[in-house]
Amino acid sequence: MYKDLDEQELARYCAKGDRLAEDELYTRYAARVFSLCRRYTDSADDAKDLMQDAIIKALDKISTYTYSGKGSLYAWISRIAINMALNQIKRQRWKTVSLDAWQQDNLPEPTGQEMEEVPQEKLLEWISKLPDVRKAVFNLYCIDGYSHKQIGQMLGISEKGSAGVLAKARKQLKESIRSYLKDKER
Repeated sequence: MYKDLDEQELARYCAKGDRLAEDELYTRYAARVFSLCRRYTDSADDAKDLMQDAIIKALDKISTYTYSGKGSLYAWISRIAINMALNQIKRQRWKTVSLDAWQQDNLPEPTGQEMEEVPQEKLLEWISKLPDVRKAVFNLYCIDGYSHKQIGQMLGISEKGSAGVLAKARKQLKESIRSYLKDKER
């Protein structure tokens, strides 16, 4: 029965404290929320903890959820997970954001053909090794589609600061890509 519920009905049952509906919500969204959390954490264990905390928080606040179309329940849960990840970054490892990142890095952008030579796993590995603030800004801007203004508000930095951090993250990733391609030619 619960597998057939649309997300609006599922949320309604969860709001009533229906345990089977809560299990179904977890089954539907845990893997996707875990993948999202993994982009913001250093380890799979941390991502799993964050995912579980985010889903628990979502279930605690499910009565505040407002259906706004297909996919809105996942979007709502993912926003909770992102906010929790950013709060964790701020709380545990916040580093001062330097605004000197506007220096041009003079590294050419990798071409499409070069990017095809880089395995996706390698790119994900390099992103996961970015310092916390760079990783957060990179994910928020490049993957989750937030503006620098929104990112600045979320992280408590200026819009320019967000753009500067992104520039540093991109430079670091370009250096990794160039090094990988150079080693591959040998």
